[in-house]
Amino acid sequence: MAKVKGLLIGLVFGVTLSWAGMSSPNVIRDALLFHEGYLFFMFASAVATAALGQALLRRRAGERFTFPRERVERRHIVGSLLFGLGWGIANACPGPIATQIGQGIPWAIFPFAGMIGGVWWFLRAPRSVETEPARDATTTAAGGLGTVPA
Repeated sequence: MAKVKGLLIGLVFGVTLSWAGMSSPNVIRDALLFHEGYLFFMFASAVATAALGQALLRRRAGERFTFPRERVERRHIVGSLLFGLGWGIANACPGPIATQIGQGIPWAIFPFAGMIGGVWWFLRAPRSVETEPARDATTTAAGGLGTVPA
């Protein structure tokens, strides 16, 4: 049942991206060149909606809403640079790429192949340092990470 729910959420997300024009390389390029603010307003509204939803759900569960404080590491910088570089070159990030493939847009096959290749490389590459697992939502008074029950 979880896979069906995930599929439905993905389909709604893809349709929304397509309907809003977020899978158009022209819209993405105009935003990256700061010619149009449409994409950034869409991002801001999504972040605001998610933050409000999280706050309401946590308040309902009796938890205090906090932001985790995590030290910036090399992997964060490298990952964000690779993501930004790929986004700038392809004029798409993974969501719009999947939407473009679903729409049958032929040029999307190249960024899609790069995306699949990057995931394959990440999963196959040897790691000298293991990445840190996700933290429990109710952690530490010492570090202040996660959420603290009210």
